[in-house]
Amino acid sequence: MLSLMDIAAVLLTLSAAFGWLNHKFLPLSRSVGLLLMSVLTSLLMIGLDAAVPTAHLLNQLADGLRQIDFTEVVVNGMLAFLLFAGALHVDLDTLRSRAFPVFILAVLGTSISTVLVGLMFWFICGLVNLPVSLAWAFVFGALISPTDPVAVLSTLRNTKVPKELQIETEGEALFNDGVGIVLFTIMLRFASTGDGAQVSAADVTELLVREAGGGIALGLLTGYVAYRAMRLIDDYAIEVLISLALVTGTYALALHLHVSGPLSMVAAGLLIGDRGPRYAMSERTQGYLFALWSLIDEILNSVLFLLIGLETLILRFDLRSLGLAAVSIPLVLFARFVSVSVQPFLFGWTQLLSLRNAPFLTWAGVRGGISVALALSMPDSPAKAAMLASTYAVVLFSIIIQGSTLGWVAKRTVGQ
Repeated sequence: MLSLMDIAAVLLTLSAAFGWLNHKFLPLSRSVGLLLMSVLTSLLMIGLDAAVPTAHLLNQLADGLRQIDFTEVVVNGMLAFLLFAGALHVDLDTLRSRAFPVFILAVLGTSISTVLVGLMFWFICGLVNLPVSLAWAFVFGALISPTDPVAVLSTLRNTKVPKELQIETEGEALFNDGVGIVLFTIMLRFASTGDGAQVSAADVTELLVREAGGGIALGLLTGYVAYRAMRLIDDYAIEVLISLALVTGTYALALHLHVSGPLSMVAAGLLIGDRGPRYAMSERTQGYLFALWSLIDEILNSVLFLLIGLETLILRFDLRSLGLAAVSIPLVLFARFVSVSVQPFLFGWTQLLSLRNAPFLTWAGVRGGISVALALSMPDSPAKAAMLASTYAVVLFSIIIQGSTLGWVAKRTVGQ
């Protein structure tokens, strides 16, 4: 049995080795390169284990991975640091000017995609006789529709697009995971109880207000307290420590209060990133604080994408599930295209949403660790294997294929 130190050593060593190989030999972004190499390594180990079963090459690493609760590590661990780090670098003034498109994309776009994916997934499952009810199909729609903020922010670093469109894409990714988690919770309640009457409109409204509104309010409150504390002193070490306490303390408090931890991190990160450099931090403090959070972002990103790839070591799917997974990729892309294309028609009077950006927004809708974590968190059911296979297929395709070609798509669809 591997210890926690053994697991950490393996993950960090592989992240460093794959990162070096990618930087030295591959023309890929760090996230795409790490994920691709970890998937190939997993497949190679599975192949070697099948060829030489007596060597038990796979057992120790697979047992170590099973010790990692992926949902707990991602949703209640890494996500807090990654979202704060991402929000810290967002230009709040530009985000304010694009607040309406960001809100529409995050809320309406995610909702439309959830419904479309759910209906099409259910229909296809019926054609191939897989045991997935409509309620569970909507659960899949809810977990796969939000774009992943970690994956999107990592991908956009290597893509040149107009600043307004970049802010829309980043802002949507930062906020729609909170919306997606709320929708996932609601749909899971429907599917688990098997009785929609147990989930009323009042329940949905209360959940939205408490989770989303409460999370944002908590992040703004604790972020303001941290900002005021930083403003009263000039000591970079303590101010950096305050930022770490802000992230860990706020996220832990959000979990206990049952409000959205991800949205609280986004709110706190936007506040500190905007007001901190203006009014509270010396140049020296800014240098240390932003450098630290950039490093945290890079290191955790590397480990997360490595983990996503290595998880294939412990997942097993039948042929029907793999066939459904392959079909799910164009299905999710189509739903994404419809959800971002319909909004310029509905809100064309604002002149803030453009249909010409739909191809880019569709291809920039990268899914990542959050979708995998939500899929793994589902209770056991006849539908879980098919949904998990489809989730992995969409995530791997979106990060590796969409992530590595987004710059090419941007050049051909977006005016620079």
